Amino acid sequence: MQDIEKKLQDLQNQMSSPSFWQDKEKAQKVVQEYNDLKAQYEALKNRPEFFKGEYDDKNAILSITSGAGGTEAQDWASMLLRMYIRFAQKRGFLVEILDQNPGTEAGIKSVTILIKGSFAFGWFKSENGVHRLVRLSPFDADHARHTSFVLVEVIPEFSAPEIELKPEDLKIETFRASGPGGQYVQKTESAVRITHIPTKITVSCQSERSQLQNKETALMILKSKLFQLKLKEKEKELKKVRGEVYDASWGNQIRSYVLHPYKMVKDHRTGWETNNAEAVLDGDLEGVVKAYLESKYYKS
Repeated sequence: MQDIEKKLQDLQNQMSSPSFWQDKEKAQKVVQEYNDLKAQYEALKNRPEFFKGEYDDKNAILSITSGAGGTEAQDWASMLLRMYIRFAQKRGFLVEILDQNPGTEAGIKSVTILIKGSFAFGWFKSENGVHRLVRLSPFDADHARHTSFVLVEVIPEFSAPEIELKPEDLKIETFRASGPGGQYVQKTESAVRITHIPTKITVSCQSERSQLQNKETALMILKSKLFQLKLKEKEKELKKVRGEVYDASWGNQIRSYVLHPYKMVKDHRTGWETNNAEAVLDGDLEGVVKAYLESKYYKS
């Protein structure tokens, strides 16, 4: 907030200069920058009670990746996608599927979605980590009990991250789009995959018909991921002051969804739980999200 206030003051000083409008084109750009920054400042100042993170007001980029378990895990990934889409819709958010890789027999191997709305990242950041499902398998002839794992990663969308991408650091590949949304672009290699060589981060997009549009979207996701990486490195430096920094990795099981032999959803970070697993899987996440935010910002 202090950085934004300082920048706003600097822009105000520029606009109050007697010679400000001598260069109209430059002046208009400064005014636009001021208005955009002012809107961002007001949104942060008037944020809802639970949202105290610096980037909570941003849109959210959410990725789901199925773990070990083949079709079971891939079906679990599709269940989580449905759950998040339902939750987003209940809050009036818009959801755009940026990239999706269908499962071999059912479900999805991976998917990346963009969730657009006020404080979307604030509402979804609690989902970072591994989600565990226990149920009787619908794909097993014996209906045996199975445990499946899926990794969820959520990062804020940055419209203009201060990240410089060097052409020599990027490996850009094109391929034919596949799965839902790709039926219109099968004849051309419109889908784009970009690998950032220094960090090995790979992103892809196949939601648009144009290869150029897919490339621009993939670059946006890559910049956001690199910016998030930069923030994590900064947080590690402050670890002793701020405490343990949560990292979304395969070793962190944040929540269990049990459908057999009893029904329960339990968040292992906060202790929040409910026996109405169907409601949670149908997008009723407000309770577990608020419990996470309260534990994060108001724990004694």
